[in-house]
Amino acid sequence: MPDVNLPASPPHGALKWCQAVTRAHSQTFYLGSLLYPRRQRAAVWAVYAACRVGDDIVDEESGAGLDAQGELNRWWVQVQAAFAGDPGQSDMQAALAWAAGEFPIPLDAFRELYEGFCMDLHGHRYQRLSDLTLYCRRVAGVVGFMVAPIGGYSGGGVTLECALRLGQAMQLTNILRDVGEDLDRGRVYLPGELLRDHGVSHADLRAQRLTPAYQALMAHLCALAREWYAHGHQGIPALHGRARIGVATAARAYEGILDDLEAHEFDNFTRRAYVPGRQKLRLLWQQCLEHSAPPTRCPIDWAEQQLRRRATRG
Repeated sequence: MPDVNLPASPPHGALKWCQAVTRAHSQTFYLGSLLYPRRQRAAVWAVYAACRVGDDIVDEESGAGLDAQGELNRWWVQVQAAFAGDPGQSDMQAALAWAAGEFPIPLDAFRELYEGFCMDLHGHRYQRLSDLTLYCRRVAGVVGFMVAPIGGYSGGGVTLECALRLGQAMQLTNILRDVGEDLDRGRVYLPGELLRDHGVSHADLRAQRLTPAYQALMAHLCALAREWYAHGHQGIPALHGRARIGVATAARAYEGILDDLEAHEFDNFTRRAYVPGRQKLRLLWQQCLEHSAPPTRCPIDWAEQQLRRRATRG
């Protein structure tokens, strides 16, 4: 059980660090998090930052030839210690220890995340769609299990299943957006059976051939991602309070990446699909109206500030 003597809020320095990590690495997730009440928002940042640290170990240290597995094992030890109530010495562990003590976040979700990170480190090859589905579950789907208890929900396992599917849809979206970048890291997440079915070879991928066959493969996987989004969206009404708007906004923005990918004929070799900031702001308003909840000033002010900064940078 977490230590009952943990503070009522995460240490200020740890909270600011988690906020900075979340804002720097995912403006879409960050925008959604601002819809949560203060304590819940802090816990969402703590969870995201902890996940991000593990992800960075896999992406950065393995590429630099360092002992990524050793670092990842140390990360997992810190996560377990945080759930045991030990705030440790790092901002990540301190914030996560507080969040795990305040909300019923399952340690098993982090265990699956760790297993997903190991799949990347060991160069797992994805032969079947079921392999890719498992990977999407482990590195993103289980984040739904972490976040849902923070905002609260009804519907039990049915709602959690929808949260899982929504996270999987977001991860598949990331994979479809980042095919070119992942190739540079020596990673191919596209299942071998689908490559063969569509007549696309690894040589085609390395040569960045945007052929009709490749576009058909991307269309197939985009359609699958949209099926997962449709399933996941069914659970959003069961989320409590402003969590509904935060999750819905992030999900709709991620799904917009698929729209941009399709609009550019599935070119994920030479460009990165994205959703403009103004469109994200519109999505926020739409979700506020759809879920009959008035928006707070905070996310609107933040989004407008980001847009002004981008305009200044030219």
